[in-house]
Amino acid sequence: IMLPLSLYAEKIPFLQSSRAPAAEGYVKVKNDRNKNYVIKIRIENLAEIDSLEPAKQTYVVWMDIDGDITKNIGRINSTNQLNVSFETVTSFQPHKIFITTEEDEQTEKPSYNVILTTDTFFK
Repeated sequence: IMLPLSLYAEKIPFLQSSRAPAAEGYVKVKNDRNKNYVIKIRIENLAEIDSLEPAKQTYVVWMDIDGDITKNIGRINSTNQLNVSFETVTSFQPHKIFITTEEDEQTEKPSYNVILTTDTFFK
């Protein structure tokens, strides 16, 4: 399997967001020795979840893996800090990462409340 050059990139930036204009961040994706994908996210200036409209309970991280398949890969812990990080390991190759606000961290389908998103980095 040939990996795209973008997966070797140091950082995949989140796009500027009108929902969270001060938030800036990036995603790093790399393979581990078991050929899983290690996804690391770092975000600065992420607004408190309860300060957004409409107010929700949690930030959820999603990945598009192939065409119409989107997987919930976890939640970002809400703290009083504006800078957050997230890390997970998956056997699925991510094509795009995005973050939504949700009522329930276990939801299986993302809402339309997209806060941050990357471009598609694997096609």
